This record gives sequence, structure tokens and C-alpha cells, in this order.
Amino acid sequence: MWHNSFGSKFRIEIWGASHTPEIGVRIAGVPQGIALTEADFEADLSRRRASAKGTTARHEKDIPTIISGVANGVTTGETIEIVFQNGDTHSADYSQFESHNRPSHIDFVARAKYGSEVDLRGSGQFSGRMTVLLVAAGVVAKRVVEGVEYNTSIVEIGGSRNTAEFPAIIEAAMHDCDSVGGVVECCAKGVKVGLGEPFFDSAESIIAHLLFSVPAVKGVEFGSGFEGVRLRGSERNDRFVDGEGHTASNNEGGINGGITNGNDIVVRVAIKPTPSIAREQMTYNRELGEVAPLCIKGRHDACIVLRAAVVVESVVAIALAELKLTMDN
Repeated sequence: MWHNSFGSKFRIEIWGASHTPEIGVRIAGVPQGIALTEADFEADLSRRRASAKGTTARHEKDIPTIISGVANGVTTGETIEIVFQNGDTHSADYSQFESHNRPSHIDFVARAKYGSEVDLRGSGQFSGRMTVLLVAAGVVAKRVVEGVEYNTSIVEIGGSRNTAEFPAIIEAAMHDCDSVGGVVECCAKGVKVGLGEPFFDSAESIIAHLLFSVPAVKGVEFGSGFEGVRLRGSERNDRFVDGEGHTASNNEGGINGGITNGNDIVVRVAIKPTPSIAREQMTYNRELGEVAPLCIKGRHDACIVLRAAVVVESVVAIALAELKLTMDN
């Protein structure tokens, strides 16, 4: 049985798959009276579209259709449903993976868990294609949590933090029929004090939960993260500089004890290299009963991180909407 929903107060459910005729997201818990039109989605959706060198040759229009929950340009308080059409699909490209599972991909575990009839065309429900629904939900979430400013950027690709080197690194990977990963940093400014609970519903827990639901995410850190553990407490501590909770540094990433402290939330996300690569790999073939060479065909990103920044930002916004509505109620 699929479990494709999240949230208690800001509830989202995604449906469809990479190569079904359409995919959609339902969003419940959105208050009445929030201005929202289909045009409001374009800015963030355009950030996710494949266009830069190193992104997939699959080009979907990503035009949202609001089915319910909005009337006359404002939310009604009912469940919002948004649908996208899938048009540019090449399902035949995926037939080779039925017996020859891709390394580091979902093919093997999907069939082991859901059976041989699971739809893995375009990687099915596990595909990065489904992140367009997270971006759509993020647009709505940003309207729910007003006053927050997001600054999201790619801070590392292929082991380099020099942005001038990024194009050459991606080009080299493409030349070698390979892929590269990277790191996205999201900063949310203007988050109010008091969101989150200690332990199981901490702000970090909710944000990280959603970030790890994004395909290809393999690591999450807040504030100074792993670098911070190499410091002494006297070096890492965030000293308060006023009565509003502002601090001289932000090694905590805007969260103390699971609760937002009013400083910027800073989170970095590790995105692994795309596992679908054209370079030959030796991996087990079930049909042959032996390890055999696999050359993956089809249209795949050489650097998925190029399209992941807005997805990271969107799920942070979804988490903040869940935290805000929980606090308000």
C-alpha cells in the first residue's frame, strides 16, 4: 500500500506517476481568503524546468490546473487540488531495467516491496518528475507563511565550491557519460520565534523529514552542521546581542532545542549524483543470472542538483507551513 501523504495541519498528498497521463497534489488545511491563481506558480515552476546544460532532455510544460479549493482567485478553505499533464514520455526506455536493475536506483527495492507489476516507467512514483508537485505545494505554503524571504543557492558541485568551475565539471561528467552531485543551501529569513517542539516534532525533525523525501537527497545539516563539531563550545556558541534573540553568529541555523529562535534558518542538503548514467556498469542481471554490463539509455540529468534548489526551498516552505499552522491551532 502506497503512503504518499504528509502533515497534520498542512496536509499534502501526491498521486500519479512519472509516465501516467497526469499527476497531482491535494493540499488540505489552507485557510480561507489567501490570494492564489495559476499564474502564481510560474516563477518557481520555471526554476525547476530542464533548460540548463546537464539537465534532462525531457521537457514537460508544467502548466498547473487548479481543480478545487480556489474560487475567484482566493482560497476557499477546502482541499486544494492541482493537476499537471505528462506529455513528453518515452516509456520504452525503461524496459531494460525489468531484469537488469540500475545500481543505486529504486528498481530492485521497488519490485521487492510492491511486486513485479509496480509501474516503473520513468521510475514511476519514485521519479524526480514527482517533485513538480512539491514545488506546487511549496508555492501554496509560502502564501500560508507570510513574511519569510528565501535565499537558495547551489554551493557545491562535484566536490568544488567554486561556482565558476561548475559548468566545466558538469561538461566533463557529460563527456564521460557520467554524473555529478552537489549541495544546495537554503536560508529562510523572517521565521518567527517559537515554531516547533522539543524532540519528535522539532523544527529540524519536520524540515529534515520532508527534505529526505526528495529523491536523491542523502544528507541534511543545519547551521554549521558537521563543520561545527570540530569547534569548541566557546567558538561555536551563538551569543545573544539583543532582547529579541538575535545572535552574533548562527551556528545553530536558527533553531535551539527544536524551536525556531528568530534568526535565519540555514539548512544544507546533499544531492547524490544521478544513478542513471550511460557509462557501462557491471551489475547483476536477473534474467542471465550473472553480473553483466549495463549501459543505461534514455534521457537523464547529468547534474540533478541544477533543478533541485527550488525543490529544497519548496519543502522547507511546506515544513514551515505545517509548523506555523500547528502553533496557531
